[in-house]
Amino acid sequence: MSNNPLKFASLFSGCGGFDLGFIEQGFKPVGAYDSDSDAVENFKANISNEVYKVDLNDGVPNKEAIKGVDVLVAGPPCQGFSTAGKRRLDDERNHLLTLTGHLAKEIKPKVLVVENVAGALSGLHSRYWNELDETMRSAGYKTNTIKCQTTDIGMAQIRKRILFFAWSTDRTVDFDFPIKSATDLRSILVGVNEQKNHNPRILDLESKEWKIARKIKQGQKLSNVRGGDNAIATWDIPDVFGVVSDEERTVLELLRRLRRQERTRDHGDADPVSIARLEAALGEPFHQLIVSLLDKGYLRRVDDCIDLVGTFNGKFRRLAWDKPSCTVDTRFGSPRYFLHPSQARGFTVREAARIQGFSDEYIFHGNEKSHYRLIGNAVPPPLAAMAARLAKRLLGT
Repeated sequence: MSNNPLKFASLFSGCGGFDLGFIEQGFKPVGAYDSDSDAVENFKANISNEVYKVDLNDGVPNKEAIKGVDVLVAGPPCQGFSTAGKRRLDDERNHLLTLTGHLAKEIKPKVLVVENVAGALSGLHSRYWNELDETMRSAGYKTNTIKCQTTDIGMAQIRKRILFFAWSTDRTVDFDFPIKSATDLRSILVGVNEQKNHNPRILDLESKEWKIARKIKQGQKLSNVRGGDNAIATWDIPDVFGVVSDEERTVLELLRRLRRQERTRDHGDADPVSIARLEAALGEPFHQLIVSLLDKGYLRRVDDCIDLVGTFNGKFRRLAWDKPSCTVDTRFGSPRYFLHPSQARGFTVREAARIQGFSDEYIFHGNEKSHYRLIGNAVPPPLAAMAARLAKRLLGT
């Protein structure tokens, strides 16, 4: 590190994933701000004491101390934009993206870097991203947005993200970054058993969850709404969900197909099927079979239609050793959502942290539930490091 390192501050810092990537690239942290007590505690224990628990709606404390900083980074909450959630346009967290721009105008960094989910660019939600862009342009900054898939930077996780850059320097740079091969799950978890925050919890052999998990192979998931080799339906696990006859199975599979083919709504990806349509397809045995499946809890009535019970697309998703992980989120410790490739359990905190790009030197403190939340919401440090390298170009270093 040089005698005069580049300095940066972070808004919505969380447990410090963004900060770790910039520190790796030689930047010095001079201030971090977040409203989450667990995040602040872990940031302080692992990164720096220069972290403040604050609601940024009320402004940035000691703002003068970071005014004109080389880089300001921000990872405002993404839940309102994520396609994994409800994507409410009026989600109160969405405005934190535009707040970032207004705070940046006051702090006047040479470079601003903001990370969020790709969904922030989709549909009506893009207005928040566009407002951020307009705010920075009106303040005299140049701007650019790039898309990144984390497997392209060598991570063991599929995670689509966007990065927004605004800079006041006179630099004209390209935003290309070298494409690397993805890391597989087996490689990233080598030696994890000896690390802290690694407490595997095998499912109880008498539990329904264990009986479901044992039926699901690598790359498969419990799903009633998709067919194919990678989907295991509830009716494929009779010792948990109940035995069905061959005729009843035919009804269930027909309904699975029809609910996606014959749409009545303009949202979602499937609809309940009308009783008339089912009767036309099934003929005389229709009523007896439907009544039986309603009694067994496989079907439900929706007005004058019939639908499957359990229309989730993918619980008990078992990851594969020879592939990258799917996106690490706050539920990564729950086997009901994510299964270890070869054991009947979810992922430990250390496994989740490794997949998210945290080093084993980062020790998580506090209750375990908060660890998964902090990791799932974090900017992956390797993605942050890539952003830091691009920020250096904009600074001419």
